[in-house]
Amino acid sequence: MPAQVISSENNETQILITIQHGDSMLDFETALQGSLNEAGVLGVEKQLEAMDTDGSPIKVGGITMSSKHKKEPKVYETSWGSVKLARYVYQSSQGGETFCPLDQNARIIVNSTPAFARLVSWKYAQMAAPQVEEDLLQNHGRKSSRSTLRDLADVVASIAQAKEEKWAYDIPDLPKAVKTIGIGLDGVNLLYYEGYREAMCGTISLYDDEGERLHTIYCAEAPEYGKGTFKSRFSREINKVKARYPDAVYVGIADGAADNWTFLEPFTTVQVLDFYHVSEYVAGAAEALYPGKKASQERHAWLKQKLHDLKHEKGAAKRLQEELDSAKPGNNRTASLEKLISARTYFKNHWHQMIYPQAREQNLPIGSGVTEAGCKTLVKQRMCRSGMRWKEQGASMLLTLRALVCTSGSWNAFWSKMSRYGFPVTHNLPPVH
Repeated sequence: MPAQVISSENNETQILITIQHGDSMLDFETALQGSLNEAGVLGVEKQLEAMDTDGSPIKVGGITMSSKHKKEPKVYETSWGSVKLARYVYQSSQGGETFCPLDQNARIIVNSTPAFARLVSWKYAQMAAPQVEEDLLQNHGRKSSRSTLRDLADVVASIAQAKEEKWAYDIPDLPKAVKTIGIGLDGVNLLYYEGYREAMCGTISLYDDEGERLHTIYCAEAPEYGKGTFKSRFSREINKVKARYPDAVYVGIADGAADNWTFLEPFTTVQVLDFYHVSEYVAGAAEALYPGKKASQERHAWLKQKLHDLKHEKGAAKRLQEELDSAKPGNNRTASLEKLISARTYFKNHWHQMIYPQAREQNLPIGSGVTEAGCKTLVKQRMCRSGMRWKEQGASMLLTLRALVCTSGSWNAFWSKMSRYGFPVTHNLPPVH
């Protein structure tokens, strides 16, 4: 017997479901899921009816609007299934676009309820549309189409982008006070239809006085020429954090790319070159100075000592820079000379940012591992699977969702604000005269 409404009055609905027991637990659970979906559809229908107007004239933005003589039907997508409902639609006496108060009151996104939009967009942030479609069918008993799912997720992302200037998401309660904030950014290759291009990822990491990471905020943007959109979005996130923690020590951490430091320096009081990137150049210099198998032991000893000195001895970076300037490669091969020249140039340009002993004394971060891990988490894990290619809009929308989902607390905070304030989506609002 299908689920049925027993009563619906005084803001309360009672729904009856009948469950048939049998020999198979799996069959029983599958049938139970179907019955619960039926009940969910009935419950949502009654909730939507309760949130609609009674058809009386309303004022929106100072404009008087009247309902049409007959309710208009619309199919709403919910977590339990589709709900077909006739609801009041309004229009001004001058004509023009129509307005549905129910869609605004219920925070309908296109034609989906907020919980279904949240469910789909979260899953789409983790899985490709075909997998989301299959997941809904297998685990929720809910049929849908992948194009609908993708479009819905894109709309949610577009709302997040439209609101990111005004909505600040609270940082969750942290176990200790924030002393240091590390800011880093890096690029990661993403396959577009026209070839590989560089997406950008940024991280803002909060540390306690012992150098333990407490929280990380992620920001990402699709490949673009000039990186203007990413820099603008990341700057806003940094400024929000600075307003919250004005007394923290702000540390810029990145590799040697000049563009990274041009961006980071205005926001940070301390700049630290990523130690791992430095170690790669030192390793290259070691290979140039002590090439070949016979010099292996000497090469490893030299490399180990120099990396130890860089981390623990003040002034070691400047001394190594001077040593490399006067050093000669261990053989006449072009590769050895190129490695030595590369290390010389790197140290000449960046030795002043290799302040690892001072940073360690103050428990400041010395590596950009958080940012590099962010590139893998935000981009590689979801967007670089076999056969995936992207266009700019689709990549931008998905990266917005990924950043929200991966930043602890932001996803729930976003949906809390969606429920509380609503959003100026054109299909939900009357025209502006």
